[in-house]
Amino acid sequence: MKVYISKYRDHWFSPYTLLEKIFFWKDWAKRDGPDYPEWVEKTSNILEPISKGTQWILDKVHPRVEYVKIDRWDTWSMDSTLAPIILPMLKQLKEIQHGSGMVDMEDVPPEMRSTSYEEWDNQLVFDFYNDPELCKQNIESDVHTRWAWVLDEMIFAFESYTYEWEEKYRSGELDIQWKKLENGMSEMIHGPNDTYQCDYDGMKQEQERINNGLRLFGKYYGNLWD
Repeated sequence: MKVYISKYRDHWFSPYTLLEKIFFWKDWAKRDGPDYPEWVEKTSNILEPISKGTQWILDKVHPRVEYVKIDRWDTWSMDSTLAPIILPMLKQLKEIQHGSGMVDMEDVPPEMRSTSYEEWDNQLVFDFYNDPELCKQNIESDVHTRWAWVLDEMIFAFESYTYEWEEKYRSGELDIQWKKLENGMSEMIHGPNDTYQCDYDGMKQEQERINNGLRLFGKYYGNLWD
C-alpha cells in the first residue's frame, strides 16, 4: 500500500484582499468590511473574474495530491491493515479537534444522558432565562463530553486490532492428549501438565466493547472532521 495525500490547496485570492494590500494606509483597508468605499465594491466586482480565472489555472497546475495504491496483500487481512492507519488519525482528531459532533443519547452511558429530551428542553429554557451564558456553557460541556467518550470508544476498538488482545485473558499451558477408544475413535483429553485457563466472560465483555466502538465509528463516520 502506498498513500500520498497532501494538505488542501487554497488558490483563492480575494479582490478585497488585493485592494487592502495596495491601499494599506487607508482606514478602510485596516479593518475588515463591510464599510468599504463604493469604488472598492465596484473595483472588486471587476477583479473577481480575474481572481476566479487565476484560481482555476492554479487548481489545474497545482492540484491536491491524492494518490492511493493498493497491493493485493493489503486485503488479506484488511481490518488489521486499516487499523494502524485509522488509530493515529482518531487520536490526533481527539487531541486537536475544534468542535464536537452531536451524539444520540442512547449511544452514551446513562450518567451522560438527559432523562428525556422533553426534560432536557425544559431545563435549557429555565437555564437560559436565568443565566444565558451558563446555559450555553452547560450545553457545550455536555456535547463535548459525549463526543470525547465516543472517540475514546472508537480508539479502544481500533487499538484492539494492533495487538493480540485476547491473550491477556489466557494463562497456563495446554497439554492435550488423545485417548484411544474401543470403537476405534479417539477422544481429546487434558493431560497431567495442562494448566490452561481462560476468562471467557472477560473476553466476551471486551469483544462487546470492541464491537460497539466499531459500530460508533460507522454511525458517526460523518462527524470525523476538525
